[in-house]
Amino acid sequence: MRLYLSSFRVGDRPSRLLALLRERPAPVEVAVIANAIDAQAEPERSAGVRREADALTRLGLRPTEVDLREFFDRPVDTVAGALARFPLVWVRGGNVFMLRYAMARSGAGDALTALLRRDAVVYAGYSAGACVLAPSLRGLEECDDPQVVPTTYGDPPIWEGLGVLDHAVVPHVDSPGHPESAALTALAARYRADGVAHRALRDGQALVIDGPHAQVH
Repeated sequence: MRLYLSSFRVGDRPSRLLALLRERPAPVEVAVIANAIDAQAEPERSAGVRREADALTRLGLRPTEVDLREFFDRPVDTVAGALARFPLVWVRGGNVFMLRYAMARSGAGDALTALLRRDAVVYAGYSAGACVLAPSLRGLEECDDPQVVPTTYGDPPIWEGLGVLDHAVVPHVDSPGHPESAALTALAARYRADGVAHRALRDGQALVIDGPHAQVH
């Protein structure tokens, strides 16, 4: 399993992300999943997708958005086939509850989990894109509003994470330049007090998992 989980955007060590690709010939195609910002108005959402694409292009990658909304209520093998052609999937931040809902309704959560188990993809991303891999999303309502899901889709939010990790990821900790830093720093402290397994990341840092090896850079 290969993961590059950044606190904010690409982080300070993009070379660690590229190293997970096992020196594949450039340019590597990357699927950009931006459904964490589906609650934004379309102009803002489109700008958010372009920002991710521009950053990945600067790394020598070839990004293409895979909008999970196009796969809602379709057979899971449809989204699985769409994602399987990419050696790298980049999942941007935003609202983790919107992202989790899109992953569930499209089948992308199951598809990505299966690809990771076969070591057939590098999963990378930041903030909500990292948080969604935890066993549970409980606590993240301190910074992300779960009610955007029923407001947008009429369905309840999903509180279970994908369970790819056996611990939570808490981004933006001790990162005063980020508007969610205070809430998430407090959440990390609460997790510590309650004995909830987690990794706290400052902006610029990334948790890199390569098989049995896991390290924060």
